Amino acid sequence: MPSSGTKAAAQKAAAAEPSAEKTFKPLNKKQIAHFEKRLLEERKRVLKELGHHGETFGASQQESDGDLSSYSFHMADQGTDAMEREKAFLFASQEGRFLWHIDEALRRLYRSPETFGKCHSCGGEIAYDRLDALPHARYCIDCKQREEDGKKGG
Repeated sequence: MPSSGTKAAAQKAAAAEPSAEKTFKPLNKKQIAHFEKRLLEERKRVLKELGHHGETFGASQQESDGDLSSYSFHMADQGTDAMEREKAFLFASQEGRFLWHIDEALRRLYRSPETFGKCHSCGGEIAYDRLDALPHARYCIDCKQREEDGKKGG
C-alpha cells in the first residue's frame, strides 16, 4: 500500500505544477473594447483635472485670492497662497504621471491588443479584476508585490 500513497503524492505534485506555471489567455474583443472605454474615460477625467490645475497656475496672485485691489497682501496670506500653489503643482505632476501611464496603456492596447493584459515581468495573465480596477496595470499582482517589496528592502 505505501506505493499508492507515494503515487497519490506524485499526482498531487504533478497537478500543482501547471498552476505554478503562469499562462496568458488573450482578451476577447468585448473585453478589449471595455478596457479601451475605461482608459479613455480615465484619460478624459485626468485631462479635465489637469485643466483645473492649469487655471490655478495661470492666475496672478491677486486674481487667485479674489482681491483685485492694489494693496499688498499680509505675509500669512502670501504663505497660504504659496502653499496652495505648491499643492496644486504636486497634484498636477501626479496627474501628469498618471496620464502618461494611461497613454502607455492605450498604446499597448492599440499596437498589440492580443497581448494586452499580459504581465510584463512573468508573461502570465493579469487578473481581469485587477485590470478592471487599474486598466493601465502592467504587472500581475504577484509581480507587482515583489517589485514593491524590493523597493522597501533596498
